[in-house]
Amino acid sequence: MKEITAIIQPQTLARVIEALHALPHFPGVTVIPHVHGQGRGRGVGGVFRLSEDTIPFHDKVLLLVACGAPLAESIVAAIATAAHTGNQGDGLITVKDVARVVRIRTGETAGQAL
Repeated sequence: MKEITAIIQPQTLARVIEALHALPHFPGVTVIPHVHGQGRGRGVGGVFRLSEDTIPFHDKVLLLVACGAPLAESIVAAIATAAHTGNQGDGLITVKDVARVVRIRTGETAGQAL
């Protein structure tokens, strides 16, 4: 089992959700619509100067998907393709192993819970 976390630009959310729902056996997604982040860029001249009233965060959307290992690559590809604009700040996708899953309503575990 895998957990896929994607940080994307807000304006790409509709395209990403459409691409995910087009996949066969898509297990579902959790969307956290208002997150803020900071990329690795340091602005003009490459120097980062912080003052208390000008912390430069950017609005992003966080997606969480739990799925079986065979689906992970197709989900990552769908997100990456739909979220791509070619501009800085397109986002980031991570894939992690999941040790255990329990569906709260039914008590199902492992693959049956997804």
